[in-house]
Amino acid sequence: MPQTIKLTTDQMRLISLFQNVTGASARDCVEDEKQNRVIFVVNEGKMGLAIGKGGSHIRNLQNIIKKNVELVEYSDDPVNFLKNMLNAKLVTDVKLNKRLDGSTQAIVLVDAKKKGIVVGREGKNAEKARLLARRYFEITSVLINSPDRMSE
Repeated sequence: MPQTIKLTTDQMRLISLFQNVTGASARDCVEDEKQNRVIFVVNEGKMGLAIGKGGSHIRNLQNIIKKNVELVEYSDDPVNFLKNMLNAKLVTDVKLNKRLDGSTQAIVLVDAKKKGIVVGREGKNAEKARLLARRYFEITSVLINSPDRMSE
């Protein structure tokens, strides 16, 4: 299973701020300087509370920290966790493959027409999935494909 996740003092401060603003508890916080965002991993079932009515909690938090805020709902199951990160409505299937070298690869299948939405502008959603999948489940690579490409 994954190594224990160590949080910096800044990350602990951000989690504390997140909990004060939203009333929901976050189990993790990842600062992504490249994309100027902070990703909070929220406990299962706490997404609505974290977002707030009409997204008010998130807007307040973004105004305070001056960065984009993204939320991911945690799941003990790596397949569900990846679906939560990449918009479960658009993900057709997630396959986990053990490689010969012992590493794990996740292949996320999405409709070809929706692939751009799932990957995100400049690949930011795909990057978030790679970052958190490695952090929680030691999944070394996340590929986002459409089923018609798999048959080639």
